[in-house]
Amino acid sequence: MPNTTGRAALIKGLLDLAAFLEANPEVPAPSFPKLHHFAAGTDDEIRAEIDTIAHLLGTQIDPGDIGYGHYRTNRAFGPVEYTAVGILARAKARHEADSSYAGCVDPAPITPAAGNPACAA
Repeated sequence: MPNTTGRAALIKGLLDLAAFLEANPEVPAPSFPKLHHFAAGTDDEIRAEIDTIAHLLGTQIDPGDIGYGHYRTNRAFGPVEYTAVGILARAKARHEADSSYAGCVDPAPITPAAGNPACAA
């Protein structure tokens, strides 16, 4: 079920931003305005939610992202893009593995970071 309070606040914020930018032409507008919705749950729940959103948007699932473990669809409204994405379990696991040594190496000099238990030899 959609969060109607959050939705109303988002819409008001977007309208307020548009009015502000229109009233203040000296303020630069973002070059690539993007809004993201992140689906959560099991892989099956994520796919089902993104499939529903794709249907509502009249879009397809981005097949290029599936190989990276992201399940995504998007639609452009002029220069503004709405993206719905779900990060599947294997992509989360890959990210956790890639990040498992974060903070363990001090690049100058390259030595194990002192006091980080994840870096114990």
